[in-house]
Amino acid sequence: MEQQDMRLDRWLWAARFFKTRGLAQEAIAGGHVHLNGQRVKPAKAVRPGDRLEISRGEERFEVHVTALAARRGPAATARALYEESESSIAAREAARQHRRDLAGSRPPAARPDKRDRRRIISFTKSPGG
Repeated sequence: MEQQDMRLDRWLWAARFFKTRGLAQEAIAGGHVHLNGQRVKPAKAVRPGDRLEISRGEERFEVHVTALAARRGPAATARALYEESESSIAAREAARQHRRDLAGSRPPAARPDKRDRRRIISFTKSPGG
């Protein structure tokens, strides 16, 4: 017999949005998960066709539930439980690129040695630099 609905916290855990059900419950109770545009509780039933908005750290997901899982499985199986909207994918990719741009260059891991100092001096004293 096919399941028609299941608890939201169990679905989020089975779909691998959260590592544990406890983390899923905390996110739902904290208002980071909305079901069909409304704030809900962890025991709320989720059904195929429902729309979820999930905030996890700096990431935001907007997904449509396509299936339910009796248990947690591999990532490929979990990915088949939902369909992410195009706007959600584009927004997450733009945010990822923005974070990369802000990261900038990193300072060197150690002080320059004698060879590095000579290269720096020759570069700064060169006519073009």
